[in-house]
Amino acid sequence: MRRGLRYVPPALLLLAVLELTVFVLVGRGIGFGAALLLVFAASLLGLVLLRREGMRAWRGFRAAAESGQPPGQQVTDGLVGLAGALLLALPGLITGAVGLLLLVPPVRRLARGGAQRAAERRVSSMVAGDLFGPRRVRVRRGAPQPPPAAPQQPAAEPGPAIEGEIVEPRRP
Repeated sequence: MRRGLRYVPPALLLLAVLELTVFVLVGRGIGFGAALLLVFAASLLGLVLLRREGMRAWRGFRAAAESGQPPGQQVTDGLVGLAGALLLALPGLITGAVGLLLLVPPVRRLARGGAQRAAERRVSSMVAGDLFGPRRVRVRRGAPQPPPAAPQQPAAEPGPAIEGEIVEPRRP
């Protein structure tokens, strides 16, 4: 089993215990019937939003593909929206609150950036360029590097190497 996956069963068990605890506390505060109605309404809203977010993600992906633009931003935005709607559709107050937060635009933008960075780490730079478009590179001049001890004759004269770092473009 992969290292990160071994924590999934205990995390799901902890989530179930937390959901039950929060449900009991909210039930004591507002009444059992009102708490049950709140969970049911949140799940129903999540199911409606799941369909809407799925259609929105598909339309965004198709529009980007038809216009010849990289579809990565639309795909990650759609995945974050679908994750939020799915969490809202799951019965529970904590998952509903997290799902609702993922549907709020500023939080969604942050989550989309995190999902994009995670995807870029897991795929090659060529695939990331195809998905998310060209990267911007910030170049800074550094100290000159000492020549190698035993110079090798390359087949062709390469240009000087430039150190730099990749900087994500700012999106308005």
